[in-house]
Amino acid sequence: MFSPISPGKIKMYTCGQTVYNDIHMGNARFYVVFDAIRRYLCFKGYDVNFVQNFTDIDDKIITKANEENCSAEEIATRYIAHTLEDLDALNVLRATVNPCATREVPEIIEFVSQLIEKGFAYENNGTVYYDVAKFNDYGKLSKKNPDELEAGARVEIETEKRNPADFVLWKPAKPGEPKWQSPWSEGRPGWHIECSAMVKKYLGDEIDIHGGAEDLIFPHHENEIAQTEAVTGKNFARTWMHCGILTTDHKKMSKSRGNFFTFREMAEKFPPDVIRFYLLSGHYRMPMEFNDTVLAAAAQGLQRIKTCYANLKHEIENFGGGTGHNAECFKNDFEAAMDDDFNTADAITVIFELVKFINTNPAGSEELNTLVSLCEILGIEIEDKSVSDDSEIENLISMRNEARKNKNFAESDRIRNELSKMGIILEDTPGGVRWRRA
Repeated sequence: MFSPISPGKIKMYTCGQTVYNDIHMGNARFYVVFDAIRRYLCFKGYDVNFVQNFTDIDDKIITKANEENCSAEEIATRYIAHTLEDLDALNVLRATVNPCATREVPEIIEFVSQLIEKGFAYENNGTVYYDVAKFNDYGKLSKKNPDELEAGARVEIETEKRNPADFVLWKPAKPGEPKWQSPWSEGRPGWHIECSAMVKKYLGDEIDIHGGAEDLIFPHHENEIAQTEAVTGKNFARTWMHCGILTTDHKKMSKSRGNFFTFREMAEKFPPDVIRFYLLSGHYRMPMEFNDTVLAAAAQGLQRIKTCYANLKHEIENFGGGTGHNAECFKNDFEAAMDDDFNTADAITVIFELVKFINTNPAGSEELNTLVSLCEILGIEIEDKSVSDDSEIENLISMRNEARKNKNFAESDRIRNELSKMGIILEDTPGGVRWRRA
């Protein structure tokens, strides 16, 4: 673990969506990973101020709006709502603040003005560029040599640039585009500057953790460092954390390859809790293969944990449970895994070791509470809350119990088959009939 800037407090920022489409599975991994990291930090007793932005003005948003004959604001509003719905489904906690670029334009303009005043930026025909040559440490995060860098992402190579690696901080609006008044032109912010301005406004000059996807290291995060440290003169972020890519057939998932899946598409085939469980089953920095086979295996693994929980809870409620007090070692192993660069893969392995112990030893409330606690830290829900107060199912089970009591086994089997068609699995135990959804 690391030492935060302020004892007991952590300032954390991650780059969120450019909201012109539904989140894809790579986005989902990023959101789930940093949610688990945040949850663990809170478990360790830290007060986490977590800021995650939405980019709600961008060329892709404008293009989408033109295609649908509506405003960029309508597109952004729609997909912000979709993203939040998807994150709720994935059991991702809401950020402390979700700032949007369009609501932070005054702060962005002020930030750009400071860069110009300090000699790190210049204006040409209404466009403001960052002068990469003026920042001596440019390339320190990505380990790229500034002399070899090409123009940054999302902007065309401009002849007005002093250096091909210079990037846009502010640009004039084209006809029909959203625009704001600035000292340089009526226009809108570049992509990179919004995060620097938001971090400074909501978290200050220095932060503890800055996170994002692996493909944001360059140019986006490199440019954030250059912008922010030029203004503040301080170290921008103590720790940088980047999620690895998702692959299909061992090739990077991308629209151009046609192997691209949105979360909503996958949620039609697999429950969101299974998707979350799988996305945490690998170390966040490593690439992960994504397909139906690995998700089906994740579903089986998650069900194994849920079944263990349900059986132990049933045992405790009906028979008092065992007297095994071996939970502390599992807690320690879990924390050791998470303290090692938030290794959720090893943490889940510890959970399975606890499940094995419970299934093969006399376990009691201590083990049950530990199982629930460790899963909750990762945002994994193991109690099926949807089954409570389901009168139709309970009535059918009562009818089946009566049929069995009267030795009417044909009726008993008929009801069991009816429940099976409803997706209900029955388990006849010494303590009575238990049921769960398939």
